[in-house]
Order: sequence, then C-alpha cells, then structure tokens
Amino acid sequence: MDKKTAALSATSAFAFVFTMGIVNLFADMTYEGGSSIIGPYLGSLGATAATISIVAGVGEFLGYAIRLPAGYLCDKTGKVWLLTFLGYSINLLAIPALALSGNWTMAAVCVIAERVGRAIRKPTVESMLSYTTGTLGKGWVYALNSALDETGATIGPLAVALVLYQRGSYRTGFAMLLISAVLALGALTVARFYFPNPSRLESKRTALAKDFSTSYWLFMVAGALLAAGLMSFEFISYHLSSTGVVTGYWIPIFLAISTGMGVIANLVFGKLFDRFGVPIVIVAIALSSMFPPLVFLGGFYGVLGGLILWGVGYAAQDTLLKAIVAGMLPEGKRNLAFGLFYAGYGTGWLIGSLTTGLLYERSIPAVIGFSVTVQLASLPLFIIAQRLRPRT
Repeated sequence: MDKKTAALSATSAFAFVFTMGIVNLFADMTYEGGSSIIGPYLGSLGATAATISIVAGVGEFLGYAIRLPAGYLCDKTGKVWLLTFLGYSINLLAIPALALSGNWTMAAVCVIAERVGRAIRKPTVESMLSYTTGTLGKGWVYALNSALDETGATIGPLAVALVLYQRGSYRTGFAMLLISAVLALGALTVARFYFPNPSRLESKRTALAKDFSTSYWLFMVAGALLAAGLMSFEFISYHLSSTGVVTGYWIPIFLAISTGMGVIANLVFGKLFDRFGVPIVIVAIALSSMFPPLVFLGGFYGVLGGLILWGVGYAAQDTLLKAIVAGMLPEGKRNLAFGLFYAGYGTGWLIGSLTTGLLYERSIPAVIGFSVTVQLASLPLFIIAQRLRPRT
C-alpha cells in the first residue's frame, strides 16, 4: 500500500469512527439523560431500593446476555446494518416512552427494553469499529468512540438537570429526550449511507485468532468480576436521593461531571493502552475500586469524588475491555466474540446488582465491602490472562 492509499484509508477509517461516535453522542444524551433520573422516578412511583437495583440488574443482564445471540445472528446472516438500526430504535425510543408510564411496573418495562435494544446493536457496532483498528490502533478507536459517547452522556444529564431546575417534572425530562433520540437515528442513517460495507475499511487483518483461547475466557471472567463491582447509576441515585446527601437537579449534574471526567479518562486510557497494554487496565480498576466508600459514606463533595472514580471504572469497561477483545477476534466470529464476552460481563453485572440490592436493605458497609472486593479480585485474572495470551 503506497502512502497516498494509506492516508486515504486512515482518513476513511477515522471518518467512520467519528460518525459512529456522533451517533453514540446523541444516543448517550438520550439514555444517560434518562438514567440520571430513573432511580428517583421509579422511587416516586413506589419502587423500593431492592426493586430498583433488581430492575437495573435484570436490564443490564439482558443488555449483555442478548449480545451473544445478536452477535451470532449477525455473523450468520451478515445483516449488520439491519440489526444495528433495530437495536438503536428500541434502545432510544424506550426512554421518552417513560414519560407515558403510569406505574413503576410499566416504567421498569421501558428500562429493560432500553437495555435490550442496546444489546442488539452493541456487537454489530463494536465489530464494525474493529475493522478500523488495524489503521488507527485498538485503544484509540474505542477511546475516540467512547469519548464522543461520554460527551453525550455528560450533556444529557445536564439537559435533564436544567428541566428540573426550571421546575419541570421527571416526565418532561424524559419527553425532551425524544429530540436527541431522533438526532441519533438521523446520524446513523448518514453512517449507513456513506459506509454501507465497513469491512472495506480494514487495511490489514484484524481477526487473527483461530478460535477462543484460554486467555479470552480468563479475560471474560475478570470482566464479569469488574461488572459485579460497578453499580448502576439508577441504584446510586436512589441512595443519594433517599438519604438526602445529594438531591434534585444536583443528581444529574453529578452524573454529568462523572461522565465528563470519563471523556478524559477514555482518551488517556486508549492512548496508553496502545502503548502499554493490560497494565493500564490494572491501574484503572485499582482507581475504580475506591469509589464505593466515598459514594455511600461521604458527604456532598465525597460523593462527587466517588462518582468521578466510578466514571473511571466505566471508562475502563467502555474502552479498555473492548480493546482487549479486539485483539483476540477469531476468524469469522467477530460479532460473536464481542457478544459472548459481554454475555459473561452481563452475568457478573446481574449477580452484582442482585447482591448489592439485597445487601443495601441490611448493611451499607456490606455493599461497600462486596463492591471493592470483587473489583480487586479481577486484577490477578487480568494479569494471568495477559501472560497466557497467544502472541501474534
């Protein structure tokens, strides 16, 4: 490949990553904006802390478990854009539909539907982006996409906070998010028009493994432990609202600050991962493990510091875990590899959500101890998996 062709390939790859990043910017505005008030909203409809944690846990579990059949189906049918559009449509439209919920059961259905839609489109998007990693770098591709993603996740809660500040209701906040949902689907249409076959962006082979290695499975278990220790913002926001430590429009503002710091963390981690690899994952998880005591025992500013570290944990799973999987893609099973990995991740999330939800009713220190322990337990597995990783 001559320099001119290589430059053209890199430009096209970047354009695709950036366009999909814009899609995810508006998508995250929608569902992270909604997520910032779902906990208090469910509470206002009569749901308990355990109910909210379980609803969030089931939603997250399905949001990861369904990625396995979705990835398999995409590999078998090749209908990558069809599944992507289907997933985004369900994912995005479920949030403004919350404005129409008459009770917490109906609202819970919308919360779970949003996660299911996200599950359908996640493997297809990650696999399409993986075609650009040979040109742009694994860490940087997912870091750039996640940074744009997290930018939307910062703007969405701020927009909702403004609605609440102006004495608007939760329902008004959810209804307003229909605007960003439509913008996301419009940007996705642009991506489909200009990049109908993303596999053509591959400058060199990015799927090098022959099958799923021992290292892959160990990374999956490590990711599941990380997921078990991270908590949904729905659960955290319920705690903050019910205890009165942080209330009203400050809750979505805190989420916005946390995700804003996540934008920086994503870009930094992505670049460092391409240079140093898995040790950067270790650092990120060590930082993330410090969030629970600050969030559940701290005052106003302690909670803020804890949520910033919580955002670091999400940056780790948003960017670094995807970069790890992208380096172990089996031939012909690109979508399945992402779907399978996140099915394991979702299982860990479900177990963690059920455990923390039940523990919360009995002992907050137990919630903290569980979260810290399982996150730190993932570290030796990441190290062992890296040492066993096949060299390519």
